[in-house]
Amino acid sequence: MSHDGKRRRGLSYEDRVLWTTVTKAIKPLRARPLIAPDAHDDGEAARPPKPAPPAKRAAKAAPALAARTPPQPPAPPLAPLGRRMKQRVARGKESIDARLDLHGLTQHEAHGELLRFLRHANARDARLVLVITGKGRGGQIGVLRRQVPQWLGLPEFRALVVGFEDAAIAHGGEGALYVRVRRSRSD
Repeated sequence: MSHDGKRRRGLSYEDRVLWTTVTKAIKPLRARPLIAPDAHDDGEAARPPKPAPPAKRAAKAAPALAARTPPQPPAPPLAPLGRRMKQRVARGKESIDARLDLHGLTQHEAHGELLRFLRHANARDARLVLVITGKGRGGQIGVLRRQVPQWLGLPEFRALVVGFEDAAIAHGGEGALYVRVRRSRSD
């Protein structure tokens, strides 16, 4: 039990897969150069810190996951919608090709539905879609509002998405996203 008396639940399978995907996409920072000792130092050279012992659990889990998933080429980076395009959409001068409302879905259901929706939009050569996540309740940010932007950054989605941005107030404001769909490669 945690300090507040509530039981903490472990990560679900989907959360572990998502976490593994995110951590694999992270590149380590480059090492900082060592700082030369000052003149008032006792003359000892700066020593690099000892490397931490490798985590045994992570070493065992990584090869098992790597064996299941074939390596994929790196997905293109996400780009913002652009001020002019967002204004054109908000004013109705640029059409929204499709809409997806994720209200009432669980994270697992919403993830699958969003992926299917974007694959279908990509196959139909849709250019811009609206994904409604909802704002949350009681002043708290909703789970899907937090999760959908993170999902759109995952490699499986980046192959389908050029970029995304919060929608204009007329289309749901902070509770919705404009998503630019990548053109299919069949051209």
